[in-house]
Amino acid sequence: MTPQQILLFALLGLMIALMLWGRWRYDLVAFGGLMAAVLMGIVPSEDAFSGFGNPTTLIVALVLIATAGLNRSGAVARMARLIASRQRGTTAHVLVFGTVGGLLSGFMNNIAALAMLMPVDLQAARKANRQTGLTLMPLAFATILGGMLTLIGTPPNLIVSGFRADVLGEPYRMFDFLPVGGAVAVAGIAFIGLVGWRLIPGAREDAPSEGDGPQRRYVSALVVTEAGLTTARLIADARAEAAKANVRIIGLRRHGQDIAGNLDDVTIADGDVIVLRADPQALDEFRSTNNLSFPDGRMEPRARKDAEGQQLIECLVPRASGIAGRSVQSFGLTNRHDSVLIGMRRQGLALRRDLSRQTLQSGDMLLLLVPESRIEDMLAATGLLRIDGGSLSVQRERHMRAAVGLFALAVAAASFGVTTMPIALGCVIIAYVLFGVLSVHELYDHVDWPIIVLLGSMIPLGLALDQTGGSALIAQGLASLTQGYPAWIALVLLMAATMMLSDVLNNNATTIIAAPVSIRLAEQLGVQPDAFLMGVAVAASCAFLTPIGHQNNTLILGPGNYRFGDYWRMGLPLEIIVMAVSVPLLLIVWPL
Repeated sequence: MTPQQILLFALLGLMIALMLWGRWRYDLVAFGGLMAAVLMGIVPSEDAFSGFGNPTTLIVALVLIATAGLNRSGAVARMARLIASRQRGTTAHVLVFGTVGGLLSGFMNNIAALAMLMPVDLQAARKANRQTGLTLMPLAFATILGGMLTLIGTPPNLIVSGFRADVLGEPYRMFDFLPVGGAVAVAGIAFIGLVGWRLIPGAREDAPSEGDGPQRRYVSALVVTEAGLTTARLIADARAEAAKANVRIIGLRRHGQDIAGNLDDVTIADGDVIVLRADPQALDEFRSTNNLSFPDGRMEPRARKDAEGQQLIECLVPRASGIAGRSVQSFGLTNRHDSVLIGMRRQGLALRRDLSRQTLQSGDMLLLLVPESRIEDMLAATGLLRIDGGSLSVQRERHMRAAVGLFALAVAAASFGVTTMPIALGCVIIAYVLFGVLSVHELYDHVDWPIIVLLGSMIPLGLALDQTGGSALIAQGLASLTQGYPAWIALVLLMAATMMLSDVLNNNATTIIAAPVSIRLAEQLGVQPDAFLMGVAVAASCAFLTPIGHQNNTLILGPGNYRFGDYWRMGLPLEIIVMAVSVPLLLIVWPL
């Protein structure tokens, strides 16, 4: 081993140890490792930041923004609502949600796919009186498996595609991953739905239900438009529709007057104001699903125009605020800040009547609808304190068709070689802004910057591993271990080692380390590298044994009330199934 190889292996070993220790965040460790490599002369200073301009890094950032556009338009939420049913048994529920989650993950970031489906899964579990832990882990694993379907489904696919472009001069195309990844996903989701969820430890006595935590519910109002509630104009039908979103209709106003008596047989008319009790997310879900509108803040409310992106934010009236002792109407929330008071809570109770005329008191909690461009100015002018975690971007369902169509067009253009994936996604994001799907103010909020820093820092280190001969050295060791055996034995060994590393290390970092090794191993064996590169992509994505191997596993740890040792019970047989399905198919689809 050369001095440079020794230094690089020692540095990578230290970085892996620090990432496993968890004292410092992985992106800080990766960036610190990059700086150390530059100072030690392992990475040339002119190449130090080349990873941040790498197409792989750009695609990951662009996919996250494009995914946000699909989410903001309500397209994914509407699909999720279509598949939710309280009548399904656990097996059917896991199979349906796993299939939908897998398909979504093939065309969007799998972390975002889980984040969109997880609230629906939690709600379905609550309605079915089922322990949330029985379905959350299957859903997380299914979204990880679904990422294997396409080039943009998961960062490991993008990373190996980048390495292939460097070595063979051509990256993988959009659906090159589908033959192997599709078979692995189908087999894996079938196992999860039919057998896997039964291996999860049963409900524990200390397991909290999703509904145990305090949920801030407000008495709010929505305005009925011409296109609203087209199939549920009777209050009785509207109440049944509202119950699906965990919303309760408690009143109806017409021309500024409350309609008294039994409302069930009352027919809702255009312009009516429905009074309901709901938390912010359920409120926006019911509004979006049924084409209703938020009020415009007038004394006799009309439908508010959706001129730009808006957020529902929860704010607290502090003791030192200048608006304490004044009404909302008096300080011009609507006229000066184009914002609307949607709901108010005082001393734990939701207030119902004449909210705009209520005299505000310190400690009051307000639910406000605010244009994204005016949030900071409104907060500064009023002295209100925004509650952490109390912001929700309002869905813009009228842009749903445009968002889905533009994204599909970009995927098709990249798939048929009309343009590259970064250019296609970049054009989609520009179109999202022009069409109003996303606002300029929120674009960068949807990028997972720690992941971007991790990729930008690790890519130069991965290239250095290859350029210093380190990856060739590892490949030589693997080739020596399998000398005299068929090449597929080396493939199995490489995939097993990658899986083990991915279970304890971020899957992106694992891929950056393993991809150059796979290429050098193929060279040592005198075979084509595609099967080995694809094997690394599959193996790096299969982090099912621990909650730290993949962010999806981490996301469900708390809500599912899992322990560290719960994951391997379903994850270990799943990884064996992945190996059993993928290795033969790799040899068939990508012959050695």
